Amino acid sequence: MVTTPHSLASEWLTRLPSPSGVMQPVQQRGRDALAGMGLPSRRQEDWRLTEMSRVEALLSLPLASAITSAPLAQPDTTCPELPAQSWRVRLDGRQDPLEGVVLPEGVSVLTGSELEQALGHTLERCACAQAWPVEFNHAMAGHVLALRIRGSVPPLELLVTASSVALAATRVLLVVEEKAQLEVLEVMQAASGSAHSHLVEMHLGQEACVKHGLVALGGGDASLLGHCAVEQEPRSTYTFTSVLKGWRLGRLEPRVVQVDGHASTVLKGLVLTQDDQQVATHTAVRFEGEEGQLDQLQKAVAAGHSHSIFNGAVQVPRAAQRTDAAQLSRNLLLSDRARIDTKPELEIVADDVRCAHGATVTQLQEDELFYLRSRGISAAKAASLLLRGYCQEVVDLLPSLAQRWSITDQLLEGLDS
Repeated sequence: MVTTPHSLASEWLTRLPSPSGVMQPVQQRGRDALAGMGLPSRRQEDWRLTEMSRVEALLSLPLASAITSAPLAQPDTTCPELPAQSWRVRLDGRQDPLEGVVLPEGVSVLTGSELEQALGHTLERCACAQAWPVEFNHAMAGHVLALRIRGSVPPLELLVTASSVALAATRVLLVVEEKAQLEVLEVMQAASGSAHSHLVEMHLGQEACVKHGLVALGGGDASLLGHCAVEQEPRSTYTFTSVLKGWRLGRLEPRVVQVDGHASTVLKGLVLTQDDQQVATHTAVRFEGEEGQLDQLQKAVAAGHSHSIFNGAVQVPRAAQRTDAAQLSRNLLLSDRARIDTKPELEIVADDVRCAHGATVTQLQEDELFYLRSRGISAAKAASLLLRGYCQEVVDLLPSLAQRWSITDQLLEGLDS
């Protein structure tokens, strides 16, 4: 019997535990969708560069939520101590993320009809509810961190962990009300052999302000499928800064829609790949009203014989007059065996706009290396200094809680050609 991607998906679905709990309808919806979809195909434009064997390998892993022999995750003593007036929530795909957590003033849990109304709404508005990674997460996620944010709340750190040799599915829903302010840092850690499906939905009310950071550090042959859908109402500001390293298979998909314009979106990303890793970033921003703003910078560093992919789509329909959007993809090759594919896209129908995009792929500049070496700095140290500066531009934009994690040092560790 010939094994096909569709039969692999069907066989995987039969091994899943029965849908249960508050996420039961969502789980069933995802499984029904995957039964018809099967696995992604390289015939699909947004998957054509992906090494599909790595996606198929995810289906051979046990679900973290089904593992009962190992103890539940305990607070990690290696995590930096939280500053005063901040709070932490741990997500591992196995237990209720709010167990034992005291919520600060201004934060409440979405339950019942509130949860039913809000869950999936932003995915629909961002036109990604039927995307394969989303339905994949739907099929597995047994818990959801669903919070309503009012006013100005203390900084939040989400520690997202994946068990060794298991597939964890986590889901977050944040409803940020009018004029509310939130700073949230997600720190994802994964051991070798693990995989993580992570889905975030976020709704920003009018004049809301969110500074969102993601630091995703994998290990060995860990895998990550991350999806973030954000809906912005007028005069809201959303800043998303992401830093990824250490994923043999990585795919991050931030999607933003400005529902009535007059909003500001800032996307800053950094991806580092080495060895035979393959990491793809697919962003999509859609303006549905006038005078929206976008400032986007995506950086990549590729070493070894790794492969980094960026596809950034910006849609400016006729209703989005006086849009001001800038998108830049900057890429650095550290090896002649590494590969970078970058495709910024602007789809403009409105006729009164300021939109620009660009892409560069370079190596470390010889004149800069020469300048440093002429001042007695070794070649290796000079290259390290230039790499640090290249990465620091994005790292410095992460939420303030990131300063405790020594992120740049972790990014540069072991990074060579």
